[in-house]
Amino acid sequence: MSTKKVSIGAKPTSKPAPAAADAWVESRAPAEGPEPMKRLTIDVPMSLHRAIKSQCAIRGTKIADEVRELLVQKYGNT
Repeated sequence: MSTKKVSIGAKPTSKPAPAAADAWVESRAPAEGPEPMKRLTIDVPMSLHRAIKSQCAIRGTKIADEVRELLVQKYGNT
């Protein structure tokens, strides 16, 4: 029977991240570019979903793009 040795690393510390790491994270955010998106989940009747999905398939569009367009028409693109 052989014995397997397992080494345990150093205990994690609660030291703050180095300044270089903070600067790197901050520099990753785009200064100017497309606005970040936010997910919106809604429930619709199955019959409405089928109608939307079939019309989008006929037009070759995505449901999300069509719903987004309707929301912009209703509420504007602020």
